[in-house]
Amino acid sequence: MVAWVNLKIQASASYADIISDALIELGALSSSIEDAYLNSENEEALFGEPNIPSNTLWQNNTIESLFDDSVSVYTIIDALKTITGLSQIDYTIESVEEQNWVSLTQSQFEPISILNKLWIVPSWHTSPDPNAMNIMLDPGLAFGTGSHPTTHLCLAWLINEVSENDRVLDYGCGSGILSIAAKKCGAKEVVGVDIDPQAIIASTQNAKQNHVNIQFYNSESSFNFEADIVVANILSSALSVLAPIIAKACKPHGKIALSGILREQIEMLTEIYSVWFNLNTPIEREGWILMSGYKKSIS
Repeated sequence: MVAWVNLKIQASASYADIISDALIELGALSSSIEDAYLNSENEEALFGEPNIPSNTLWQNNTIESLFDDSVSVYTIIDALKTITGLSQIDYTIESVEEQNWVSLTQSQFEPISILNKLWIVPSWHTSPDPNAMNIMLDPGLAFGTGSHPTTHLCLAWLINEVSENDRVLDYGCGSGILSIAAKKCGAKEVVGVDIDPQAIIASTQNAKQNHVNIQFYNSESSFNFEADIVVANILSSALSVLAPIIAKACKPHGKIALSGILREQIEMLTEIYSVWFNLNTPIEREGWILMSGYKKSIS
């Protein structure tokens, strides 16, 4: 049974946003923009910070919009020509059948393995390895499901670095995934902080689901915690501003791991954090960087 019409429009960077916004105004149920050459050898790489989209578009874009099947696509195209001033719009249409959207969405999220020692498992799956460390975690509003390269880098680092007597601070906890991982790796005590109230709610719920005891705080509130390990997977701009606070929270000779960093930002952050830390060689994954090191005895 046909339920919707998917309208695909090819557009340059100059018109993609205008067309996408106009389609919503014209009754589209949804509208998205992606690289017209996605998953091909001509795919154009654009990078944004974690949880923050890039502020640029590709040179060649495909706009996909979903309409009720009763809509007249030709009327929509005529309206777009009037709005944009374009005399020609390159488009195709395809029918979309009724289906179980919940099952379809869930099928896009499979268990994720970290170093074959830790699995991130959505609640609708069973773990591929029940004897491994397992974190039950569903995609939600707060950033951090294990799929992003920066989260993967931090999880792998925690697996290798956390010891059973460590006190760990997760600065910018998001979904709480790094806090939960640290606790499951054997940390004695874990504290997570975030400026977003939704992150505190999500982290608390996820910790409870995973049967671990972790305290989460709003980073604007006062908390007193000196950590053996500080991990921060946040925006590089935030890492720059928060450097004195993060450094203060780490005890002398304590370890630090920073991610949410692009290659071209390494030099800037190295200059900032080397005031307090001896830094290791950065680790890279899919264009993203993890910087780590240990705190100097004199700060």
